Amino acid sequence: MPRPRSRAPRTPALVTLTSDLGAAYAAQMKAVLARTLPPGHVIDLTHELPAHRIAEAAFLLRAMARAFPAGTVHVAVVDPGVGGRRAPIVIRCRDGSRLVGPDNGVLAPLAAALGGARAWRIEPAAGSGPRVGSTFEGRDLFAPTAARLALGAAPSSIGRPHRFHRLRLPQAERRSGGARGEIVHIDRFGNLITNVPSDWIPVGSTQLSVRWGRRRARALPWAITYEHLPRQTLGAVPSSFGLVEVARREGRASAAGPSRVGMPIEMRWPKAVSIRPARVRA
Repeated sequence: MPRPRSRAPRTPALVTLTSDLGAAYAAQMKAVLARTLPPGHVIDLTHELPAHRIAEAAFLLRAMARAFPAGTVHVAVVDPGVGGRRAPIVIRCRDGSRLVGPDNGVLAPLAAALGGARAWRIEPAAGSGPRVGSTFEGRDLFAPTAARLALGAAPSSIGRPHRFHRLRLPQAERRSGGARGEIVHIDRFGNLITNVPSDWIPVGSTQLSVRWGRRRARALPWAITYEHLPRQTLGAVPSSFGLVEVARREGRASAAGPSRVGMPIEMRWPKAVSIRPARVRA
């Protein structure tokens, strides 16, 4: 009688970690994952997100995580309501990626970007490890759940179906000759990332009129790269997010006046500049 073929062991999925916890708390989450997953399967995206800022974290998580391989498990912990009424959830997306974290909106924009999202509420008995208090579900609930998912567990085995909070990030409003939006992120260099798409700026533009907060509108050069701005000059550039960024070359744009995430910003630009193709002589 032929012997049954043995199945090759399943290769665990990648697990990414994103949080506002800082290194010490993040290390405890990684210790939980390291007990189950082989080396090289846990990737830190960042643990230095601004504390408690759910919308900003959701914006950055979407930008950081959406290009990872299909089937990745993404854990996000920005959770000012930890241990409270918000549900701990798993979201499964069309490409097989799983998102693990609190149901406070932080996962929703990434889920929308990946598409086909369905959610389950994590049952603590199914997904958790030893619990110490109720204030660190990143370690006690989300990390053990992520490990189980990475090893092949189905979300339906971890909880019951759940309708998750569909946080919608603020969208810029296009206007005649300009736009109104807001600052959605201030990066470590002091650059002001807005939600105005950079492809709204007409081709051939060299200057924008920009106003944020209570400051007066000021004319800023529109440059393709930081190098095209003179040193310490405030200007606007198309950011790596595909959005307009107010920057100061080798300085901090945030120091130009009061700036905060959520602050309205208005832009005006000249009409589209027509560029005639060069004549080719025969």
